[in-house]
Amino acid sequence: MTIEYATIAGGCFWCTEAVFKDVIGVESVESGYIGGETANPTYEEVCTGTTGHAEGIRIGFDPEKLHYGDLLDISFATHDPTQLNRQGNDIGTQYRSAIFPADEAQRQEAEAAIQRAQQDHQQPVVTTIESGEWYPAENYHQDYWSGRGQQNGYCMAVIPPKLQKLRKSYANRVKSLNR
Repeated sequence: MTIEYATIAGGCFWCTEAVFKDVIGVESVESGYIGGETANPTYEEVCTGTTGHAEGIRIGFDPEKLHYGDLLDISFATHDPTQLNRQGNDIGTQYRSAIFPADEAQRQEAEAAIQRAQQDHQQPVVTTIESGEWYPAENYHQDYWSGRGQQNGYCMAVIPPKLQKLRKSYANRVKSLNR
């Protein structure tokens, strides 16, 4: 099996990671930082908004089961790409909506996905296409929802509605619904 990678940002990485962990064809999801100037940033540094990094996720997926464009469409369906530098109460450039393509083919698909998303929104889609070096987040951020996240009030308020959007719009792609 060949694994390809998609790197996206759409708010808190705990929340986006939880969505993609349940998508058929996704083999791995890693939380981390991308798009900034500081080498090897820490969570505390990124939270200040001064490093330029976004909280993002790096998704390993099987392209025979799931296409890159489908991942982007799921991302757009489960976060608000019309909010500039924020998602709900998370405010700052570290919570921006961005796509980090690995190559020219992914860049073209990202442009097409933004156009598709714009058709679903009255407000302008502000998702950017960027480049940057990937830095994995600290271990305590990985698999957060399945670990400590379900005891975290913030996660309990934000993640279940995202999972509901996933299940409503992409029921045929949800692992927990298709076992």
